[in-house]
Amino acid sequence: MAERPTYPVQLIQPDGRRVLDRRHAALVADVGPDQLRALYEDMVVSRRIDVEATALQRQGQLGLWPPLLGQEAAQVGSARALHPDDYVFCSYREAAVAYCRGVSPAELTRLWRGAAHSCWDPGAVNMTNPNIVVGSQGLHATGYAYAANLDGAEIATIAYFGDGATSQGDIAEALGFAASWSAPVVFFCQNNHWAISAPVRIQSATPIARRAYGYGMPGVQVDGNDVLAVLAVTRQAVARARSGGGPSFIEALTYRMGPHTTADDPTRYRAAAETEEWKRRDPIDRVRRLLEREGQFDEDWARQVAAHADDVARQLRAATIEMPDPAPMELFDHVYATPHSLLDEQRRAYAEYLTGDPGAFSARPEGARP
Repeated sequence: MAERPTYPVQLIQPDGRRVLDRRHAALVADVGPDQLRALYEDMVVSRRIDVEATALQRQGQLGLWPPLLGQEAAQVGSARALHPDDYVFCSYREAAVAYCRGVSPAELTRLWRGAAHSCWDPGAVNMTNPNIVVGSQGLHATGYAYAANLDGAEIATIAYFGDGATSQGDIAEALGFAASWSAPVVFFCQNNHWAISAPVRIQSATPIARRAYGYGMPGVQVDGNDVLAVLAVTRQAVARARSGGGPSFIEALTYRMGPHTTADDPTRYRAAAETEEWKRRDPIDRVRRLLEREGQFDEDWARQVAAHADDVARQLRAATIEMPDPAPMELFDHVYATPHSLLDEQRRAYAEYLTGDPGAFSARPEGARP
């Protein structure tokens, strides 16, 4: 028997027309023109940050940068559905989520410049630093959510990852544990169609969201370039988690318009026509067209938003270039929650090495293996 086709939730068409979907529209019934303009501004500023960071890397000011171009609606829509006390577990591409959580532009590039071992204080914004190990944040989000259940805390966690991460065992394990424990976690897959050079068609025989049902949780596919639809389905999943309903899986269909990272050249493995097709589905243009259709778009206001985005980009550039080099001994900070004898010995030996003792690293704590 042929499977029924999966249709992504959509509330705004690419040309700006609204989609008649009363069930999901009710989840964002409070979003009027002012809130739509705020979402538009979030996306414009996030894109400008991303473009500036990419330029900084090309100019030798960053070692690497993972662009998010084209994925602004997926990130902004989901981030704005979260409560302040919800906890975000991200990958390396969620700069727009970080911006919405209150991370300053200067903090976004610290790791990528090599100025620190992390970007921001996770406890200040309830969001982890960029996770480079693909898929592992799913396990972290599940564990934190399970602990929240044990503590009786009414919060949700959200794990962001890409389509490529769904081929990792960590995501499968996280889904299994989350369902078994009824953990309050939202699995948010940004299906941007490319895991570096591997297209999604060779990664999954069915829509990724359908996997959720095999684990015993609901899964939904959403137009990831429709910020209103993303906001709606994420609100629903977060509400379910916070009320004790357990985990959910969201697959946001979007597109990585740029390279995987600035070390990548996507022209070597994908057709320009594919990218051009997705340009017509641009998430920022979509909201602009909706506001224009409903008589709520003002050119003067749009210019102010663009000017503000440019100011943020200038702050990002200045802060990045002026970042001091990290102090060598910071290497040992935030490794263990409590003192550890082996780390203490390594710290001592490294301090001696920095003072000019060439034999410092030959010292080993008692009982240590060679």
